[in-house]
Amino acid sequence: MNVPTPTDTDRGQVGIGTLIIFIALVLVAAVAAGVLVNTAGDLQSRAADTGADAQAQVSNQIDVISATGDVNSGGVESIELVVKKSPGSDAINLSEATIQYTSDSAAATLGNDTTGTIEADGSVFVFSEITGNGNGIIDDTGERYNITISTTDIEGTGENLAAGSDADLQIVDQSGASTTYGVNVPDVLSGDYVEV
Repeated sequence: MNVPTPTDTDRGQVGIGTLIIFIALVLVAAVAAGVLVNTAGDLQSRAADTGADAQAQVSNQIDVISATGDVNSGGVESIELVVKKSPGSDAINLSEATIQYTSDSAAATLGNDTTGTIEADGSVFVFSEITGNGNGIIDDTGERYNITISTTDIEGTGENLAAGSDADLQIVDQSGASTTYGVNVPDVLSGDYVEV
């Protein structure tokens, strides 16, 4: 049996083929690494945004200091909340907040009315400064704002939040953080204002 002996030329051709395959593998690996780096950067950016949003939703809270009801015709015709931001919260913009009002007989989502008047359909709330800068942005825990909600307009014409009834107010700020406050009207109403 005769086995051919490789020459120097044959060995060079095998070396060039191996080199071409090696270069192709390096190029494929470089492209794959570039895709992975770009994907990792994109995921890191999204994770940072998601983390900031989640932190804002957890830490941004509105504290209700007090709540009173304006008594008329045997029930509460409007609710006034005194609010502040909780410690550690970012600035809260009341003009971008919404309030979800829910009682046994009515439900409404209220937006802010920039004119400072309550609409007849009860679809808005109004706020006014007690202490602060007056622009509706609570950026210090010492600032206080008054929020007014017309229960008569929400409950229906000639109706109000009757004695012994209750309602839930869910205040959602611009970051999506929500604060729920339960309003409980006393069974016996006396005077013009009651604590609810």
